[in-house]
Amino acid sequence: MTRHDQRSLSRARTRGPTLYSYFASPDGKPAAVVGIVHGAFEYGERYAHVMDAWAEQGIASVAIDMRGHGRAGGRRGYCERFEEFLDDTLELEGLVAETKVPALLFGHSFGGLVAASTALARPAAWRALVLSSPFFDVATEVPWPKMVAARVASRILPTFAMANGIRSSDVTHDAALARAYDEDPLTFHTATARWYTETRSAQERALKKAASIAMPLYVVVGTADRLVKTEAARSFFDRVSSSDKTWDERAGLFHEVLNEPEWRGIADKLGEWMLAHANHSAV
Repeated sequence: MTRHDQRSLSRARTRGPTLYSYFASPDGKPAAVVGIVHGAFEYGERYAHVMDAWAEQGIASVAIDMRGHGRAGGRRGYCERFEEFLDDTLELEGLVAETKVPALLFGHSFGGLVAASTALARPAAWRALVLSSPFFDVATEVPWPKMVAARVASRILPTFAMANGIRSSDVTHDAALARAYDEDPLTFHTATARWYTETRSAQERALKKAASIAMPLYVVVGTADRLVKTEAARSFFDRVSSSDKTWDERAGLFHEVLNEPEWRGIADKLGEWMLAHANHSAV
């Protein structure tokens, strides 16, 4: 039986908007715990089915809504600086540490970029890093006039919001889940100019510094991802210095591999890998 908890999260380590947390755990002491960092424009509870699957394998999980997402406070799709999201994962670290079992870090899409940046900044808290469709570049090149306009707006009107271009039909092959994505009041469809420029800078930093990551790494991607560039994720993977890393390429899957019809097999494989790596020494 899986135990659940959801609550508003008062910050203990950093300043910023109120966050929101989700907790799932098996009965009894878990063998490991995974901190979950959601993607942009969504929120932590969208991973509840994955958290339940991992609980069945004896793994606890904690997900947060980062600032500007889900039930957390803050302007939607905005940050003054990318490092604010690392303040949010510092709060996640505190929640994960309360379980007193080996901790692993998981991030999807933009959350994969945040998780990778967290592993670069504070590796000691985590035994391993797991990334799903990590966002190190967009799948379709942004036209240069739009890129220039976003950079100008970031300086003079940073909260200027633009459509993020995400269509639910690009997220999953499951029509019901795609429809649920469109109808979900907690997902949104705009990004601000400052968020865009800060994210682009963070992508460049992560790729440049990837070699300093030595912890075990697992990356799963869909070959039909229309939102993020798989080649950029592969470049990050190749640059990571860890000798223990796995590249899992799923033929024909869209961006949210854990919301595809095949999601359970993927979740179970990730859970098995995390359990096998839970006892690695922290870096």
